[in-house]
Amino acid sequence: MFWWLMKWVFLGPLLRLVFRPTVQGLENVPEEGGIILAANHQSFLDNLLLPLVIPDRKVVFLGKAEYFDKWYIAWFFKGAGMIPVRRGGGSASEAALAAGVEGLREGKLIGIFPEGTRSPDGRLYRGKTGVARLALEAQVPVVPVGIVGTLKAMPYDRKVPRPTQVEIRFGKPLTFDSYQGVPTDRFIYRAVTDEIMYEIMSLSGQEYTDEDATRVKKRITARKAAKLAGEHSADEPSTENQAGGAAPPTDTAPRPATDLPTDSDQLS
Repeated sequence: MFWWLMKWVFLGPLLRLVFRPTVQGLENVPEEGGIILAANHQSFLDNLLLPLVIPDRKVVFLGKAEYFDKWYIAWFFKGAGMIPVRRGGGSASEAALAAGVEGLREGKLIGIFPEGTRSPDGRLYRGKTGVARLALEAQVPVVPVGIVGTLKAMPYDRKVPRPTQVEIRFGKPLTFDSYQGVPTDRFIYRAVTDEIMYEIMSLSGQEYTDEDATRVKKRITARKAAKLAGEHSADEPSTENQAGGAAPPTDTAPRPATDLPTDSDQLS
């Protein structure tokens, strides 16, 4: 009930007024049965506008668990039935995968952003293989989705959106029947994921880069922190030793962050 009230009474009408979403290819979304919607992710608005344009079905998202840590938005995602994914892999990601497969087998329409996080610069980043695992284990088709306009409306570092028209494009369902009965491994998961990402790229018109978006955002954050630290150091008056000379150097300069390969390349 909460989900439908938000969509048609409280939040939905406001979103339609501000962002005027248009749709292409809605006929490619089956009216029933378990389906995965795999979309590009440039803005927080993607979570709101994608379900809005599908009139007769509820979209349940797999999303990062950090959303549940913020009280001012946690209530919304809980009410919307989002399945939290704890980034970093391990048992938490496996539990999310199992919940997603169960939901698909029950006939739910599940949305997922294979990049795992919002694009920091508008480019389409390498997909994580969780989307392939869901599709192959649940034996359901994947509908690729290209969302255009939300980056301009609300990029990841912006707090307040600006009114901008958004377009959502649904591609033809992708099926992977040729992999049924075949032992799966990381190479098959990667091949399936790359095929899905190619279709998303074709729909969204984005430039593709074979990098992990989460790591790129960490590097951006580290560079910003180093720049701020450098500016702060430049503003401080220099100190001198008792003999009147320059103070001996100390090893306090910020070091660049090391990008350790800790990502599990799963759902997160």
